[in-house]
Amino acid sequence: MICIKAEIPWEICQIDDELKAIYHSRDTVCIWVFRSREDRNRFMDETAGMSKDDRTEHFESFYESSR
Repeated sequence: MICIKAEIPWEICQIDDELKAIYHSRDTVCIWVFRSREDRNRFMDETAGMSKDDRTEHFESFYESSR
């Protein structure tokens, strides 16, 4: 296990883990938040292998607009 110390905002910690998708690279951690577990799982399936930029664009196109 690898742990990296970070100050995560309390509001993010309060969201059910099953509604969050997390991506990381050497210099970035992204947390996408979904309305349902099904949306989160679909997003993970749809974006497998995508870069962060492509995932972000996909999220904004298909999930963020429905908020």
